[in-house]
Amino acid sequence: MTPPQTHPRPDVGDGSTDANDVATDDAGPDDAGPGDASLAAGRAPTDAAAALLDPLAISRDDHLNAPAFVVRGDEVADALALLRDRAGFDHCSCVTAQQYASRYETIYHLRTYDDPTEEVSVVVPAATADPETESGATAFTTANWHEREAYDLLGIRYRDHPDLRRILLPETWQGHPLSRDYDGDQSQVVPLTESERLHGDALDPASTGGVGSDSTGGGTETMMINLGPHHPATHGVLHLKALLDGETVVDVEPDIGYIHRCEEQMAQRGTYRRQIMPYPDRWDWGGGGLLNEWAYARAAEDLAGVDVPDYAQVVRTLGAELSRVLSHLLAVGTYALDVIGEFTAAFMYAIQERERVQSLLEDLTGQRLMFNYLRLGGVVWDLPQPREEWLDDVREFAAELPERVAEFRDLLTGNEIIQLRTVDTGVLPADVARDYGCTGPVARGSGVDYDLRRDDPYGWYDELDWGVVTREAGDNFARLSVRLGELEESARILTQCADLLADWPAADRTVQSNVPRTLRPDADAEIYRTVEAAKGELGVYIRSDGTESPARFKIRGPSFSNLQALPEMARGESVADLIATVGSLDTIMGEVDR
Repeated sequence: MTPPQTHPRPDVGDGSTDANDVATDDAGPDDAGPGDASLAAGRAPTDAAAALLDPLAISRDDHLNAPAFVVRGDEVADALALLRDRAGFDHCSCVTAQQYASRYETIYHLRTYDDPTEEVSVVVPAATADPETESGATAFTTANWHEREAYDLLGIRYRDHPDLRRILLPETWQGHPLSRDYDGDQSQVVPLTESERLHGDALDPASTGGVGSDSTGGGTETMMINLGPHHPATHGVLHLKALLDGETVVDVEPDIGYIHRCEEQMAQRGTYRRQIMPYPDRWDWGGGGLLNEWAYARAAEDLAGVDVPDYAQVVRTLGAELSRVLSHLLAVGTYALDVIGEFTAAFMYAIQERERVQSLLEDLTGQRLMFNYLRLGGVVWDLPQPREEWLDDVREFAAELPERVAEFRDLLTGNEIIQLRTVDTGVLPADVARDYGCTGPVARGSGVDYDLRRDDPYGWYDELDWGVVTREAGDNFARLSVRLGELEESARILTQCADLLADWPAADRTVQSNVPRTLRPDADAEIYRTVEAAKGELGVYIRSDGTESPARFKIRGPSFSNLQALPEMARGESVADLIATVGSLDTIMGEVDR
């Protein structure tokens, strides 16, 4: 086996360096590997963070991944701002809302972009009779959509929120589905007059400062147009309300929720051991399913104290990178359709390579897209037989992938039309990306050097030689360039994993640890775990109640936060640029709506 390696943050240049220029160094003795006890137990916050929150904290309520401080509902913004400005917690990864028998609760999961293993949670209780707390959106803009979701599904109101209204369900929806007193049998048929009133207000320029109003301030005539929800360039069932001044985008509002499937509620009704694992594949039908499965597995395994054999960790890593390649090939191929608007050679070549990956994954998992391959404690079965032949196929694909990427660069990044449509359009500055909680290629395209495979290592990633790809420009072209570079890095990982598995002693090929048939984690244990999925940071929060099903299961989809930043990238640009920008986000609505 190769010696441990870390993947230090390279100096980010002007975006012109090739992905292979990113260097790696040997790990130091203090680097945490997968399954490290300090990660599973959670790390203490810095003394500065504890001292800052001491005057504001009511009590402590530590979670398995991070220390948690309970603060009053009227001090949320101050607590979050202190942690952001004076303790360095600049990443609001997720906001989880839930209801107990005696209270509501909102949890702000904070970490740092420099080191995501430095975590702290701010817990805000609210009375059952009047669930209202202060909004955290003034400290972290990304909390805007998260709090809207909490209001929509649980009914918690956030005082001073910039736009507190439903986000997943229609404005006419009766009740809040995740609240304990929700009547699932009540009629959702609303009189036409009431529906017209609600939707009319939403589009009335006098009733909102967002889309539908003249936000130019100059008395210019504007027009609101609808893109979607079935527009072919929106990568799913996404509705964009665009306010235009001629061809210029004044503002745009993403309208989501068209395919909300209650995945969190379904997971809360399933059992840890058997019934939850098939759901994560449905969050990303672009091919990233194995990465999503790993997000659930990582959270549940740490919650229940389940170990994963080294051999299974390597198999997981190989499968995850095949899944990432499957997703990135779709993103790269369809981007040609978004920008050029026709079936191009790049699209057909990408689909051809995807077929090769899908065949490899079908042999490994038995499925072409909805894999259901991971199990708590490992994977469901070993490599397909004859294993040497399958591993040779993986090596052959990985060896040829850089050549295909070079062709994509010629067809895409070397294409004059692509350059004219993507260079200096859809610009997302690094500080804005952080404020919105952006991750994955979207953030790395803005120079945010953040990748959980390196920064919060799991699986076998910290044992391998690979690099994190970043670009500084923050435009549509940079995000495309990052994905192309990541395909090359995935090829390096695949080759190393295939070599490791080929040489692994037969007697040590344990695919799954001995996991109890029924898992019942300790009551009131709470954990939040993340992985680097195809679109970025995918997180799962679980609270157990001592039974074999979660009391609360919260999904943090990377596309949810990335999409929220779309208006920042689109304002002042043309309608055509808006389409190119939406495509560059590589949004998947299954993890946005969940």
